[in-house]
Amino acid sequence: MTSLELAVRAAKALDSKKAEDLKVIGIRDVSVLADYFVLATGTSSTHVKALAEETEFQLEKDGVRANHKEGYRSNSWVLLDYGSVVVHVFTEESRKFYDLDRLWQDGETVDLSKSLH
Repeated sequence: MTSLELAVRAAKALDSKKAEDLKVIGIRDVSVLADYFVLATGTSSTHVKALAEETEFQLEKDGVRANHKEGYRSNSWVLLDYGSVVVHVFTEESRKFYDLDRLWQDGETVDLSKSLH
């Protein structure tokens, strides 16, 4: 599975649980951290946790396990690191505070319109 396919697969898992403001940003050309960031917003801390758990579950079905996870205790920002893809699931307040959308605006936004229902 390519890093783009992994990012889109994560986005599909998030979309299946009604993530809001879903975005995939290609950062390969602007950073060595990863190839893609997947950003999503949950409506509550419970929703954030459910979104992260669903993403892990769906990717594990495809044989992909997170290298690192953090934030499950806070439930305002959960990070799932898959090496070439890093998934960030935020509450609305945390997403505005950390503003990764602005920090990574030089990255390429992936068009998800054909991938998501």
